[in-house]
Amino acid sequence: MATSLSVSIAALTAPRRTLIAVWLVTGILLILTWWQAVAQVRDSRTREIASIERDLAHIAKNSQDHATRTLRNADQVIRQVQARYLEAGPQLNLTALTTEGLIDDEKIFSQIGIIDAQGIYALSSRPNQRPLNLSDHDYFKVHVAGNSNELFISQPLRERATGQWSIQLSRRISQPNGDFAGVVVLALDPAYFTRYYSELNLGPKALVALYGLDGVARARRIDTQDWFGTVAASAPLFVLLSQGELTGTYASRSVVDGIERIYYFRKIPDYALTVVAGFDTTDLLRQHQQNRDSLVLRAALVSLLLLALVVALTRHLRQLSNHMTTRLQTQQKTQDRTDHLDALFALSPHGLVSFDQRHCVRFVNPAFLQMTHAGNAHLEDLSEQDFSAWLAGRCKSSQPFPGIAHLRSRLEDQAEVRIQFEIDNEGKRLLQVGLRTSSASTVSQLLYFRDVTLESSIDEMKSEFLSTAAHELRTPMASIFGFAEVLLQQDLDPPTQKDFLTIIHTQSKLMANILDELLDLARIEERRGQDFRLTRLCLQDLTTDLVKAFTRPLGREVARLVMPVTPIYLVADAGKLQQAILNILSNAYKYSPAGSQVVITLDVKTEADKLAHAYIHISDQGTGMTPEQLSRVFERFYRADTSGKVPGTGLGMSIVKEIIELHHGSTTLVSALGVGTCVSLCLPAN
Repeated sequence: MATSLSVSIAALTAPRRTLIAVWLVTGILLILTWWQAVAQVRDSRTREIASIERDLAHIAKNSQDHATRTLRNADQVIRQVQARYLEAGPQLNLTALTTEGLIDDEKIFSQIGIIDAQGIYALSSRPNQRPLNLSDHDYFKVHVAGNSNELFISQPLRERATGQWSIQLSRRISQPNGDFAGVVVLALDPAYFTRYYSELNLGPKALVALYGLDGVARARRIDTQDWFGTVAASAPLFVLLSQGELTGTYASRSVVDGIERIYYFRKIPDYALTVVAGFDTTDLLRQHQQNRDSLVLRAALVSLLLLALVVALTRHLRQLSNHMTTRLQTQQKTQDRTDHLDALFALSPHGLVSFDQRHCVRFVNPAFLQMTHAGNAHLEDLSEQDFSAWLAGRCKSSQPFPGIAHLRSRLEDQAEVRIQFEIDNEGKRLLQVGLRTSSASTVSQLLYFRDVTLESSIDEMKSEFLSTAAHELRTPMASIFGFAEVLLQQDLDPPTQKDFLTIIHTQSKLMANILDELLDLARIEERRGQDFRLTRLCLQDLTTDLVKAFTRPLGREVARLVMPVTPIYLVADAGKLQQAILNILSNAYKYSPAGSQVVITLDVKTEADKLAHAYIHISDQGTGMTPEQLSRVFERFYRADTSGKVPGTGLGMSIVKEIIELHHGSTTLVSALGVGTCVSLCLPAN
């Protein structure tokens, strides 16, 4: 059968190899076709972008020259007025200077004036201009704060005098001795810039703007709209300027109107201004997109033609191999079914033993040999009586295997029967066995075994835990019920009532503590650290804060801290780690007499695995524990003190153990009766 299958596979793979080669060549041709199309699209885009950047650079250069000329003319007027004011003082007639032609371009400079040293707009080129207090304006404050004679260019604002937008250009007026004498301020119409930008006819959604280095637009025009004072400080332009770039290009989506553009900017020398021009990317690349669509269409047509030819050839090759495929599939199904059944039988976690029509063992899977500790025992061909005797001999005498005949006799009244028995060879195991009969020609019956040792152990642990929890809760509940019943049935004097209520409150608090710690322990076990908030902590800081916040018994000293100067870091959940340390610290005070010292020692060591571990040692001089008590300290509800004088639930150390192990650490105890106890927590350092 194996030879026939090999021949069929060889006959089938020949046309398949041809088909693979055809598809491989087709794939290479498709890759080359699309690679060429993508390369041409990329080159087209590169050329288009380069052309756009040249146009933008030219526009930005012209806008820069225009802004520079405008600012220089304005600054020349300011300097002349500054000199005249130093000569004439408050008697300076700015209206007359305007008439004389000093301010010779009212389309640009709407107003020029003098702000005196007290911030009063005292002199103006406009007749009948009433004085205004402008001491709160930036263009006044900046000159009061420093004695620099540099030109200050303000953000666009609406003039109090006219209500119109203006950019205030100002210079400080200083007396010969350097004293502050006022400010010359010139109101520059920002629309002068946008009118110039409109003459460029840049097209829809195009942008030209004059920005200050503070990110605020002095003048900005998009299409036919003018904008003044727009804030764009978060735009990439200002990141480039902060990096020392004086000119350049970039593409970005506008933080103001959300339109994606290609920009070119130029920093204006000698002024805290930059000119930027931008074109809408969609409009600019429309021709490129048309070329791209044409190239993609041609590549798609070539690809479809290649695919059509390959599909036709594929159909022909498949027709040649159809009859071989049908035969091979039939053979493969049979072989796969056999292999699948063999794998299931061998890999099953349950023990399986099958018997042939002679009721002799036909097959035994590895799981059965493992759970019965049979090793490599040869069980095949054993009769069911010999097999039953062999298995019974490996069982515990008090609960042996009853035999296959017994199982089969019970099948008369049931569709399925299951029993349990114990294997006591090299360790006790509790097995559950079931029997199924078959009418197949090769199998007469099947035994299946399941190891229920762990389930039985868990059930016992659950029963023991519930019994212990019920006992622990019953004690305070009995006190609460008893004293509450007395209070309801008897009229007691107030002191006695208060005593009874105090007892009820104390026992209720104890019961609440037990329930809280049970719930806390259940949450920790259920979530297995998934709710831990791990952060990098300094162990010294965490321990110091914990000791300060800890409420000590009345009259007891603060725990002494012994820790290295070098910080010890570890990754942990601060709250859970504090909870573990607090449980141990609380026990140290509970089980040590007044006047004794509790010591917390921190240390870090490099172990044999070359990994650093942080240690927290909490030691007391208390009653200590016997070796038997020490071996049970992590059991739930276990308390070394059984007198009831020391309050507690017996769950604290169980919670400590769970928390530390979920931090990949360990907890150890060293104790001597009458000497004291030292609890050590070991955690990975980081």
